[in-house]
Amino acid sequence: MRVGYIVSEYPKVSHTFIRREIEAVEACGIDVERISIRDGGPVVDPQDRVEHGRTTRLLDGGTAALLVAGLRCLLRVPVRTLKTFWLACRMGLGADRPMPVHWVYFLEAAMVADLVRRRTINHLHAHFGSNPAEVAMLAAQLSGISYSFTAHGTVETDNARAIGLPAKIGAAAFVVAVSDYGRAQMMRWIPPDQWSRIHVVHCGLGREYLDCSAPPIESGAGFLAVGRLSEEKGHICLVNAFARILKTGASSKLVLAGDGPLRALIEGRCRELGIADRVRITGWVSGDQVRQLLLESKALVLPSFAEGLPVVLMESLALGRPVVSSWVAGVPELVEAGTNGWLVPPGNEDALGQALQQCLDASPDTLASMGSAGQHAVRQRHDARIEGARLAELFRAFSSVHRELG
Repeated sequence: MRVGYIVSEYPKVSHTFIRREIEAVEACGIDVERISIRDGGPVVDPQDRVEHGRTTRLLDGGTAALLVAGLRCLLRVPVRTLKTFWLACRMGLGADRPMPVHWVYFLEAAMVADLVRRRTINHLHAHFGSNPAEVAMLAAQLSGISYSFTAHGTVETDNARAIGLPAKIGAAAFVVAVSDYGRAQMMRWIPPDQWSRIHVVHCGLGREYLDCSAPPIESGAGFLAVGRLSEEKGHICLVNAFARILKTGASSKLVLAGDGPLRALIEGRCRELGIADRVRITGWVSGDQVRQLLLESKALVLPSFAEGLPVVLMESLALGRPVVSSWVAGVPELVEAGTNGWLVPPGNEDALGQALQQCLDASPDTLASMGSAGQHAVRQRHDARIEGARLAELFRAFSSVHRELG
């Protein structure tokens, strides 16, 4: 069996979990064709460099290649091509992106359909329910094969109707949610007789995390936040809360691993608060660098306003580092307050500051106990080999299911 994976940008620094999933699926005897809509930008991880060479990027050939692919489909299967173009137009009605963008999705799907034919792909699977899922759906319609997609959280739940999520679920052989919370959010938008199409398959970690014997937390270790520096991640609340505990006499440091549009604003806020010497922003880092930063930390902090179920939470717990996190989305399915971390209301700087202080005040034995509990939880629920095998079973069970949209 051969499955085509469709992602907007792959490989990418924030998509290591997709690489792990692909490796686990291939270990189950399924061939995977990596298909990225566009280049994901510079990659710093050596394994991602290997993946870059194995990935087909649809937009590398420019506009001409897209038009040629559309014309080739029209000549080969004219009726199916016209029906699929009409489907793309229907997806554009009331969508969050203008109609011409959906015409481009149609042309990208035509390129995928050509890959399906030339490389004997049996099933298409997209990551994220936005444009990758639409391209996969259109390509499946053009090719007459089945498709599925994984929904990760805010992309799907914030704009369900605007991205045509009900239609995408209705046409899919099955859909994957990464948490029970995510599954429930998708159930809101579809009839009850379609609920069984949504399956929970967790994102997983590799053996470099699951088999790790983590060293004890050093007494002088500080806090670490990992993620894109963007509005929904809550970094401004974090630096505000961090400044408050420093004013009470606490001694600590904070590392923000990542980059993004709010970097200058966050740096400016740190200067205003007088804590610029206690906060370091690393820029984008490789998977190995994230792992090392986690090992050097006292705890991971996730101050987000919205999430799915972030992989970095799993990585931190697997390395025996507790978590201070917002109580959002699927996070409480993994982080248990008082057992392997602290949970606080999103956007509540007072509660976040109190949790940071409690973490600083915790004894080495308490932190070690929390770390051990976190490792156990991750090994039980987020083993990439086990979750990849579950996904492979779904591919084999549902790859022949093809639904036409009415």
